[in-house]
Amino acid sequence: MPNPTAAMLVIGDEILSGRTRDANMHYLAGELAAHGIDLKEVRVVSDDAPAIVTAVRALSEGVDHVFTSGGIGPTHDDITADCMAEAFGDRIDVRADAARLLGDHYAASGRDFNAARKRMARIPDSATLIDNPVSIAPGFTIRNVHVMAGVPSVFKAMVASVLPTLTGGAPLLSQSLRVNRGEGDVAGPLAALAADFPDLSIGSYPFQHNGAYGADIIIRGPDGARVDGAILALSQVFPEDT
Repeated sequence: MPNPTAAMLVIGDEILSGRTRDANMHYLAGELAAHGIDLKEVRVVSDDAPAIVTAVRALSEGVDHVFTSGGIGPTHDDITADCMAEAFGDRIDVRADAARLLGDHYAASGRDFNAARKRMARIPDSATLIDNPVSIAPGFTIRNVHVMAGVPSVFKAMVASVLPTLTGGAPLLSQSLRVNRGEGDVAGPLAALAADFPDLSIGSYPFQHNGAYGADIIIRGPDGARVDGAILALSQVFPEDT
């Protein structure tokens, strides 16, 4: 049985402008691979409501799980929650459960639970909350979409809250072999290897370092014995490079 599939939607003008480097995609990809969920696509959209709604609908229909990051904070441009409600035809307002979490948190720290902070308690009616042990403000799951914060520490905590609730498949295993040849020299043997191991993902990543050049060959798949076999076969083609 194939592994469940996933996509990621990164939301925010700051990512597209280059002001902020996204770290969440790299983290999520690793966690999903370990859990046996195959990440198939990543999209980045601006803080534009129609773009967010269109993207989340398309991704939700195409994969088993969608993970979003960004746009659920207290400021005016944090519109992700409203977009999720619109995408799925749901009502959204301040939810008592989310407001209680945030209200208790701010009361304990002596800060005002003001109108801006109450925006973080606006959750679609049909959604379930995602625990956030870092800063309390919850994410939420609506249908097959897991809506999370963009701050990396909070995003990681929310992923840790969600992943144990999802059914995964076989974890994706990988091995690599560095070949000190140009890609033109390894292309033919790699094509033959891919034909012999169609169940594996085989990628070639060229490098240049201190005047030397070559390619790192990454072989991935759920069956460790098959990955081992492919690496062994490749090393026999290029014995002088191993």
